[in-house]
Amino acid sequence: MSIRGKAYIVGAFEHPRREIPDRSLTQIHADVALGALADAGLSLGDVDAYFCDSGAGFGPLSMAEYLGLRCSIVDSTETGGSSYLAHVGHAAAAIAAGKCQVALVTLAGKPRSSFEGFRGFQGEATPESSFEGMWGINGAVTNYALAATRHMHEFGTTSEQLATIKVAASLHAEHNPNAFLPHAVTVEEVLESPMVSDPLHRMDCCVVTDGGGAVIVASPSVARDLARPMVKVLGHGETVKHTNNGRVDLTYTGAVWSGPRAFDEAGLGPADVDYASIYDSFTITVLETLEDLGFCDKGKGGEFVMDGALVAPHGRLPFNTDGGGLCNNHPGNRGGMTKIIEAVRQLRGEAHPAVQVPNCRIALAHGTGGSIATRMGSVTLLLGQEDA
Repeated sequence: MSIRGKAYIVGAFEHPRREIPDRSLTQIHADVALGALADAGLSLGDVDAYFCDSGAGFGPLSMAEYLGLRCSIVDSTETGGSSYLAHVGHAAAAIAAGKCQVALVTLAGKPRSSFEGFRGFQGEATPESSFEGMWGINGAVTNYALAATRHMHEFGTTSEQLATIKVAASLHAEHNPNAFLPHAVTVEEVLESPMVSDPLHRMDCCVVTDGGGAVIVASPSVARDLARPMVKVLGHGETVKHTNNGRVDLTYTGAVWSGPRAFDEAGLGPADVDYASIYDSFTITVLETLEDLGFCDKGKGGEFVMDGALVAPHGRLPFNTDGGGLCNNHPGNRGGMTKIIEAVRQLRGEAHPAVQVPNCRIALAHGTGGSIATRMGSVTLLLGQEDA
């Protein structure tokens, strides 16, 4: 069963703060839930499905009680940074199957002011820890540095090319009053920033922030009665890529599978995309994902991102116009939610005028969870305006 046109994103809200020491994780979930519902013109009483992968107690069970929800569906799918794109796809499928009408999806995290809500690489409790952790490969940066090194070796990718991705994100963050790093940087400044794990510099890495966000996914019958612009869910693809018992190729991500699935369901191709929200935990994450989604040939990502290709509003493929995880917001190690929210803004014509893509009809949002050097969950969403 296809979900194309069977569900709509009717509300979206991003928490404006990047340090929130005075709110609990549960309270942040509630803040963003109420914000998204207000944006949609709905109330908690309208919600009959709830999705989250973090929260106090039993996750969605505890949060449903806290919010006073009466749910027919709950979902706590955990695929790291791609979790919330998976939740939107799952919510759309549940709506298409008649299981619910209004799905609330919330994210909250506090890794900056505390470790509440932060879940990264889990350490000794995982099945791979005895093989990897003891050798120092359990850190996020080291894993991504391995992938970057291999991509450079195979295809001649350069640190300067990776740096242009950070530069594009920073040019967009200048126009976001809530961005954690709201100032533009140059390629030279990226390369002069401290080396964290060769070849990745500090500015190749995402920010660490508190925060959160929420979206409301609704059936067509509910969406038609609301005043806000509707964003149609056109396609959804998800997959898991892992080490394949040691036969791992570091030069590609799970997007090689999730992307075609989403495009096929939407009846679209890369050339149809006007705007892309690409998960940017590190600059190498963006570069490999662009290749794997078909925006350029494998190994040509470094060339593709040059000459302002990613810069809004008139680049070849404007991306992450809120500043992305590299400059704006990456709450709780779960930046996928913010990718959806900015795609919604672009399709509604509500992005900052300086970065709003003209006549933006089709947007792609992609999330990467885990690590591109080991195991990851990759999820791709195609979203469009009502007439798309």
